[in-house]
Amino acid sequence: MIRIHVTEALSKDQSLLATPEHQHYLINVMRLNAGAEVLVFNGEDGEWRARLAVLSKRQVALEVLEKVREQYATPDLELWIALVKRARLETIVEKAAELGVRRIRLVVTRRTNAERANVARLQAIAVEASEQTGRLDAPEVLPPTKLESLLSSPSDGRRLLFCDEQGDDQSKAWGGPDGRAPPALDALSSLTPGAPFAVLIGPEGGFTPEERGELRGLEWVIPASLGPRILRADTAAIAALTLWQARLGDWAGLESPSS
Repeated sequence: MIRIHVTEALSKDQSLLATPEHQHYLINVMRLNAGAEVLVFNGEDGEWRARLAVLSKRQVALEVLEKVREQYATPDLELWIALVKRARLETIVEKAAELGVRRIRLVVTRRTNAERANVARLQAIAVEASEQTGRLDAPEVLPPTKLESLLSSPSDGRRLLFCDEQGDDQSKAWGGPDGRAPPALDALSSLTPGAPFAVLIGPEGGFTPEERGELRGLEWVIPASLGPRILRADTAAIAALTLWQARLGDWAGLESPSS
């Protein structure tokens, strides 16, 4: 069934006016008629079954009928992603929403190869991905912030997985093979699920030695390697989020079909 993310509070017998974007999608793209049913959610009140009511050519309403799923909290996982080229950044935001990220922070580093981002478009991509994946909320996409500012702010107990792929003499202190940081699975395996967490992915040019030094100097930062190959930012983000979900997130408690 088609799912729609709305911003209004949801309750039984409520009537919601569809946004122009939703109206176009429901009527012109999906070809729904009056009486068709959809699912609506807002990230706070669970998921509700709603009926389409065509009031006029320019106005469509959604009549909220009944709650079908209670609201639940996604893991407190953030993705800190350095600004990269638009197409890759859009892919990263889409996949982060599919992988259950609660918040996406756009980060400006010294080697970012993009100076700005269309946050409104990225937010729309995150919402659309959330509608398609069945989650009951949509990740928030935050405006670009300098890495130094994020690192100088209190972490509030949040740990940060720093995907450090640089293999120079400085990183040998971490004890990884060939001077690399420890494998991500090893770095995550000793941690307890449930704590706030963030994953940091750098730009295509990597972090500068100064940035890496600052990151390695923070107790709440966990350096990790994503393997023997250098990954592009979009691949690295997907890989790191997948590993975190499998070890510490809402994949960790899933049983296999044979169990």
